[in-house]
Amino acid sequence: MAGFLNLTKERVLNKVIEIDVEKILPNPNQPRSWFTDNELNKLADSISINGILQPLSVRKIDNRYEIIAGERRLKAAKICGLKSVPCIVYEKNERDSAILALIENIQRQDLTFFEEANAIEKLITHYGMTQEEAALKLGKAQSTIANKLRLLRLTQKEREIILKFELTERHARYLLKLGSPEERLIVLEKIIKCNLNVEKTERLIDEYIGSKKERASYKKRSKVFQNVKMFVNTINKAVETMQAAGISADSKKIQNENYIEYRVRIPIQNKT
Repeated sequence: MAGFLNLTKERVLNKVIEIDVEKILPNPNQPRSWFTDNELNKLADSISINGILQPLSVRKIDNRYEIIAGERRLKAAKICGLKSVPCIVYEKNERDSAILALIENIQRQDLTFFEEANAIEKLITHYGMTQEEAALKLGKAQSTIANKLRLLRLTQKEREIILKFELTERHARYLLKLGSPEERLIVLEKIIKCNLNVEKTERLIDEYIGSKKERASYKKRSKVFQNVKMFVNTINKAVETMQAAGISADSKKIQNENYIEYRVRIPIQNKT
């Protein structure tokens, strides 16, 4: 009788059923990669007292199940010693399961903003969605999706530092104003050292960019000055060469408000 009941229970779709935790497999397309021990232990304590309030979403693969959404709840359930967990079984193929997992996890808003950006990027590159389609699926503006994707221009090292020191998504976006990872790491160090909020971070980056432009402008002016100086030296050298050859040539520098004028006088030799 028990075997019949178990068989009947597992055939029920889109209704809550209890499934042995050992029969549930992780989702290879899980967008969330960072689960802290403190976070899982807190959830485990809550589950011990209140139980699992929201069932896991799974799909059946042969005689086992793959998580669509709810991996954090499964990990916490194992910590507090549960043998089975409530689940809703969906009839989904691998592609639909992956898309649903990504969308549900993004909408739950418990991903880091980099995990969210990676998940959105995966919807677009792996599953052929446009930015407009992803925005529609997630209920976000297309500009929001574009800004999320821009975060992936930051290197892995930069992302780890930003998350480690709990900087915000706005901190990360302002850093993208800087053109190279080397510059961003320099500024990141100052942000962390001085514990700068978003407003002060924006000011620091604008000042850095302004200072860089000023240095570039000075370098350009210096190069132009060097070229002018070289040209003047060429004139002087030519006059000196003529004088050494017995030609009484001379030059005169005239300083005007907007330019410098050089006049070179070379006497005309009388024909004999």
